[in-house]
Parts: sequence; structure tokens; C-alpha cells
Amino acid sequence: MTTDLEILREALRLSESGKKVALCSVIEKLGSGPRDVGTKMTVSEDAKTVGTIGGGNLERFLIDQSLEALKEGKPRKVVLSLHRGKKEGKIETGSICGGELTMFIDVIKPKPRLIIIGAGHVAWPLARLADILGFNLTIVDDNAELACKDRYPMAEKIITGNFNEILDKIDIDSKHLVVIAHGEPEHDYLALEKIVKKKPSYIGLLGSRTKVATLVKRLKATGVSDDDLKSLHAPLGLDIGAQTPEEIGISILAEIISEKRKDTKDLKSNVHRI
Repeated sequence: MTTDLEILREALRLSESGKKVALCSVIEKLGSGPRDVGTKMTVSEDAKTVGTIGGGNLERFLIDQSLEALKEGKPRKVVLSLHRGKKEGKIETGSICGGELTMFIDVIKPKPRLIIIGAGHVAWPLARLADILGFNLTIVDDNAELACKDRYPMAEKIITGNFNEILDKIDIDSKHLVVIAHGEPEHDYLALEKIVKKKPSYIGLLGSRTKVATLVKRLKATGVSDDDLKSLHAPLGLDIGAQTPEEIGISILAEIISEKRKDTKDLKSNVHRI
């Protein structure tokens, strides 16, 4: 039998790999049922499980509920009926044990992953603030003196080398957040060109409106569409009148937080988009 410690370790492993996981626990048992209060089980985004609450249809219904909770990103409580006949607010499982199991499905989300391209004046306070907020950080720059462990001890990864080559090495998917803040226009353009193709959930480009408009115009001339640029925030950051690198870092993270929470709160951020 899988132990609680093994189940919790699996939840941690999935979270550290960047995946959401549902941790399901029996919080109430009425009448007869296969498992007792405190029994746990994990359900991953690909429906794989560790642990069991009894198998069969009972477990299949719980997996379905867990996958819905993972999709919404919100925990939920469900009551699984183990006797014949429908009851309002309870899920009929087809089991005839005669009892009910109340399950709490908690959605454990991984640390948000922020990739900062550039390791200069704005990147440093941005990384420090993001670390405080619990982000998983990757720093990318062609200057190994700037992008080093001494300056960025909080970074999980630091990628340096030939700029064109290291941009191809960055592992990015739809869950990642990317801030382009190198400063050199050609470097920023090359980063934007490559990152847009990887389709992260958020791309922030640091620079003036003129610089942003110029780079985006060049990009569109290569065939990039407005739909391809829907995750681009440029100039990035909320308009709070930021001037110093530290203030700019705060404005960037404020915008990222508002984007993360927009599905759960009616946040109206003053976001500049091209």
C-alpha cells in the first residue's frame, strides 16, 4: 500500500517539475466505504494517480472531478455517493457499499517560472523581487560577468554564451513568463523573434514606445501576426510612473500578478500593448 509520505512526495515532485497536481483527501465518511478519513491520492494533469480511495467507478469519478479542478485551477469539495439512487449535490458512483465519502480536492500549483533575458540594471532588482514573491527564476545573458551566481544567487538556472545559441537552449512552454530586458536593440529584437515562436503565456519587452513600435514592425514584416503577439506586453509594466530600476521591477511584477489573477478577479490594469 502506498504511504502518505510517498503520496506527498509525488505531489512535491510534480510541482517541482512545473506541473499542477490535485491532492485528494477523504475528509468525511458516512456509513460504509472502502477507505477512511485521511486517505489521500494524487491526480496529475495527465490523469495518472498515486494512492487509492478504493478503485473502480468511485475513483474514476474522483479523477474526473480532479481534472476539472486542475483545469480551473481551483480547489473543490465533492460528495461521492456509494449507494443506489440520486441525491441532490452528490455524485452517484454506481457503488452499493451504502455510504458516502466527502472528498477535498486541493490544487497544488508549481512556482511560477520567470525567465529574464538580460542581466543588467533592471534585471537585478526584478529578480530579487520575483524571488521574494516565490518565482522560479532563469537568467539569460551573453555577458557572463553580469549573469553569474554571485549576482543572481536566487536563480535556479543561469544561461550564458553566444546570444543566438543560448536563446535556442531556453526551455519555454505555455506556462512560462518571459521578460526581455537586455537593452541592446538587436539583442532584444532577436530575443523577441525567437521567444514569440515558443508561445509563453507572457512576454514583456522593456523599452520606450518608439523602440517597441520599431521592433514589432520589423517582426510583423517577417510574417508574425497580431495573434502571435497576443501575449506581448510592451512597453511592459503597469503605468505607476516608475523611474528607477527598482520601481520598474515593481511595475513589471505588478503587471505579471494582475495577468495571473485576471481569471479570478476583475482587475483592470493599465497595460500598454502594441
